Amino acid sequence: MAKITTVFLHGLLGDRQDWEPVIRDLPGPVLTLDLPGHGANHVQRVADFAECNEWLRATLNQHGIRHYRLAGYSLGGRIALYHASQAPNGLQALWLENCHPGLVADERAARIVHDGAWANRFASEPMTEVLASWYRQPVFAELDEQARQRLIARRSHNHGPAVAAMLQATSLGQQPDLRHWLQHTRLPVTYLSGVRDQKFHRLACQLATPDSTIDHQVLEGGHNLHAACPDTYARLLCEWVTQPEEKRHD
Repeated sequence: MAKITTVFLHGLLGDRQDWEPVIRDLPGPVLTLDLPGHGANHVQRVADFAECNEWLRATLNQHGIRHYRLAGYSLGGRIALYHASQAPNGLQALWLENCHPGLVADERAARIVHDGAWANRFASEPMTEVLASWYRQPVFAELDEQARQRLIARRSHNHGPAVAAMLQATSLGQQPDLRHWLQHTRLPVTYLSGVRDQKFHRLACQLATPDSTIDHQVLEGGHNLHAACPDTYARLLCEWVTQPEEKRHD
């Protein structure tokens, strides 16, 4: 039987190294990717989710990956979710960490404007100044000042125009509403939320209804669980990767 590779997609402003603390002991082949506009792929541009999906398909093909699990955090989770909704051959399971499934139609235009304003700032202002504002958004409320400054220092290497382009291309307002697909897919889906991220924890509880097959895992952290709870997160990842195939498809 062919080996299954576990593929990881980071969030906006991150890079492939974000996953290192939680994948050191993960069994089996692992591939961590830099998203377009980030890290080694900072010159890569995509116009929308469809192009981002084609980038992911091509990247998997370049690495010779035919059978894989896909894990994503925040933006990376939204890209993973969109990819999974296109029914790609070889995808075995989906792992989503604090990832939005999409807005209803009448909420999208306002979100495009909202994300466009942030994109303009990333494209034109000093990165550290924009990051100082970015990490004061309610979704990052669990960060204390020391943690916030560490994140700003870690993310300040990003190229502003590249981040701006990716933010506009993958705005939540550009994403289809994938709630129905997520709640009715036969693909095994694990969704992680943190009790300190009230918005996404509430969203996860709404998604993981008794009628859905979503495996909802709750951790004590906030939005970025793999950074806040690395030991617990790594253990859950190992359990996910080593889960018997027959259990996945019950």
